Amino acid sequence: MARKLGAFVALSAHELSVLETLYERRRIFAAGRDIVHQGQGGQSAYILTSGWAFSYKLLRDGQRQIVDFQIPGDFLGLRSVLLQMSDQSVEPVTDIEVTEVLASDLMEAFAYTPRLATAVLWAASRDEAMVVEHLVDIGRRNAAERMAHFLLELGARLSLVGMGNKAGYACPLTQYLMADALGLSAVHVNRVLRQMREQGMVTFRDGFVSFDDYERLAEFAEFDPAYLDQVGPLLA
Repeated sequence: MARKLGAFVALSAHELSVLETLYERRRIFAAGRDIVHQGQGGQSAYILTSGWAFSYKLLRDGQRQIVDFQIPGDFLGLRSVLLQMSDQSVEPVTDIEVTEVLASDLMEAFAYTPRLATAVLWAASRDEAMVVEHLVDIGRRNAAERMAHFLLELGARLSLVGMGNKAGYACPLTQYLMADALGLSAVHVNRVLRQMREQGMVTFRDGFVSFDDYERLAEFAEFDPAYLDQVGPLLA
């Protein structure tokens, strides 16, 4: 979390110590068990410290749309605290470790350190920008462009927290999860990944994404990372 927020605001030692106070209630959840439930109120938020999770909306007929995947350093269910009602569910992809954060914890931390509140707001704004890109993915990009953009965005996010680079990154996602996120079938996901591998752009095998030709893949997807705001602290 400190590394992620540090991309937006250069946090002081005092601000980092206040951030550290949010890490007092450690909890572990198993993969496949929702930790935030759509439509329920009075829920806690969490900071993901290890493992992967995803947020999703569930329709009445049982269909699921994955909104986004969360990686270490991300908030889980932040809106369920700020809005007092969760508009989506959150499920771990892997076994995860989190820190439980109450609304009172956040308000106290923000009262003492307004710059920390600014950093969280900046990070939330970036998350909203990602949702806009995901909407463009589903509405206007073809399946291959959609997949390429998705893998590049994940790589950029993981790079920010020291878990990836332009060579690649470990990725625990199944093709079924990617299908639910990208509005494709699992069969279509498999076909697109195979095509991009055969074209020498990217390989996803044995839980690892390898960028075989990062620049060509980025050009193919028209991937501009500017919306991720990772060029350095915007507030010194």
